[in-house]
Amino acid sequence: MITEPIKIAHISDLHILGKQDRRQLDDLDRLFAHFNISGFDHLVITGDLSNSSNPEEWRIVKEKLESHGLYHWDKTTVIAGNHDLINLEEEMRFYNALNPLPLLRKKAFDRKMAAFCTFFQELISGEEHGERAFPFVKIINYPSVRIAFVALNSVYPWYPADNPLGARGVISAGQLRALSAQSTLASLKECFVIGLCHHAYRVYGTDSLIDQAFDWTMELKNREEFLALMQTMQAKLVLHGHFHRFQSYVVNGITFINGGSFRYTPQRYSELLIAGQGEFSQKFINFGLSG
Repeated sequence: MITEPIKIAHISDLHILGKQDRRQLDDLDRLFAHFNISGFDHLVITGDLSNSSNPEEWRIVKEKLESHGLYHWDKTTVIAGNHDLINLEEEMRFYNALNPLPLLRKKAFDRKMAAFCTFFQELISGEEHGERAFPFVKIINYPSVRIAFVALNSVYPWYPADNPLGARGVISAGQLRALSAQSTLASLKECFVIGLCHHAYRVYGTDSLIDQAFDWTMELKNREEFLALMQTMQAKLVLHGHFHRFQSYVVNGITFINGGSFRYTPQRYSELLIAGQGEFSQKFINFGLSG
């Protein structure tokens, strides 16, 4: 029996500013409507849903997904970006006023992460009382292929010396251990594995000193450990955002897809077609936006 390939839409870095930005929200409505009309099976948003880590901005995205019938565990997967968990202005003001200890900042960050996971719990666990934390694995059985979305958090707290813009990333040791466990690896057998991470494996990588300084503030610090984990899990694809360019590149046999930024290019997204036997294709799609 011939079955159609599974269609996955990938967008990133929405940077929703609030309900006052009507043009941005209208563009989001058109994009979600386009996904439904085009028959996509799943939507992945790789972080920075909000612009200032405001839960009201999360709510806007949730309501838009709900209004288009996309707010379901098997229809959409979201992960957090640094703008969802860190408000740089608040961090710097708080630090300059009180000079809080790193442990206090870490606890505040963990509370924000827990709030994000609870808010989008249905898209993470699909259950009212299920696990709602990173990392998580979502396995969906389609007629032609069994797809596993392996989602990691790469955001870590703002620190004035090590993470001055709140934009550097790291995959925690706990996440790496959890996903390297034999029980986890066994669950992924016969799955088409797609890794999800907000931070880019590759940014500029030029000889320019200015670009190199920018690289440092945006980099995934332990990217080689992350890559090794993806290889251990036999991932075919990794979807990410953070670095606002639409890119596709291959590292050690794994294809990385950068979802660009909806905020700055709302008419563009990544389309993945996944068939059985581990075959896939990817392209960036442009569609018209009126107004």
